[in-house]
Amino acid sequence: MEKVLRVGHSPDADDAFMFYGIAHGKVPLNGFKIEHVIEDIQTLNCRALKSEIEITAISAAVYPYLQDKYWILSCGASVGRKYGPLVVAPKVFSLTELSGKKIGIPGFQTTAYALLKIFLKDFVPVSMDFKEIISAIHRGEVEAGIIIHEGQLNFDSFGVKACVDLGKLWFEKYNLPIPLGLDIIRKDLGLDLAKKIKTILLESIRYALKNEEEALIYALKFGRGVSKEVGREFVKMYVNEDTLNLGLEGSQALEKFFEEGKRCGLFPSIPTLNIL
Repeated sequence: MEKVLRVGHSPDADDAFMFYGIAHGKVPLNGFKIEHVIEDIQTLNCRALKSEIEITAISAAVYPYLQDKYWILSCGASVGRKYGPLVVAPKVFSLTELSGKKIGIPGFQTTAYALLKIFLKDFVPVSMDFKEIISAIHRGEVEAGIIIHEGQLNFDSFGVKACVDLGKLWFEKYNLPIPLGLDIIRKDLGLDLAKKIKTILLESIRYALKNEEEALIYALKFGRGVSKEVGREFVKMYVNEDTLNLGLEGSQALEKFFEEGKRCGLFPSIPTLNIL
C-alpha cells in the first residue's frame, strides 16, 4: 500500500506553479501518494507548529519555532528581490505617518508582519484572513493593511494606495533579498527520504519552468481571478533562480532576518539553519 505524504501549500499561483509537476504526476514519487493540503499561509504556519504536515510551505518568520522538527529545503523558497509585501491605505502614508495606526496583517506568524515590526515599532496589528484586508480598510476597521500574493500587483484596482514596499525597504537597509516563504520537511521522515523528496520538488519546479504555459494554466486556477498576464508576472516574481536554490545569499538573508527579528523581540532565539 502506498504511504501518504501530505504536502501543504497556499492557494496562490506561485505555489501552485511550483507543485504542478507533482500534482499532475509529471514527476512521481514512487511508493507514495501525495495528498495536497491547500490552506492560507497562516493556517499552514499553525499546522506546522503542531507538526501536522510532512512537507509544507511556511512563512520564514515561523521557522525559529520549528527548527527542532523540520529541515529547510534549499528549493521552493519565495524570495523577494527589492520587492515584497506592501502596506496599503486609502491614501499614501509615509512609514513615520503609519506609526500608531491600526494595520491589518495576514497573521502574527507571517513574514509580512515580522518585516513591518522590524521597521515600524509602534502600530496596532489586527490579524485577519489576507483576502479580507482591503475590504477591512474600506470598512474603516483598520487604517492600513499589509497585502501579499497577487494583491501586490493589482491593489490599485481595489481603490487603495501603496505606502511602503517592505521588500524594497529591506533591500535598501541590508542589501539583501528577503526570503518570505520556505518549504520545509519533517525530520522524522529520515534524511534519505527527505533528500529524495527535495529532489522531486526541485524536478517539479524545473518542469514548470520548462513547460510554462501548461503550468501557468493550472496555476491561474489559484489566482483569484487575475488575468493571465498578471498571473504570469506574479509567478515569475516568486518562482525563479532563488526558488531553485536558496543559495549562500538566501542563507545570509535568513540569518539577518532572524537576527533582526530577535532584536525586535519577535523570536526567542536565532535559529540554526538546517538546510537540505
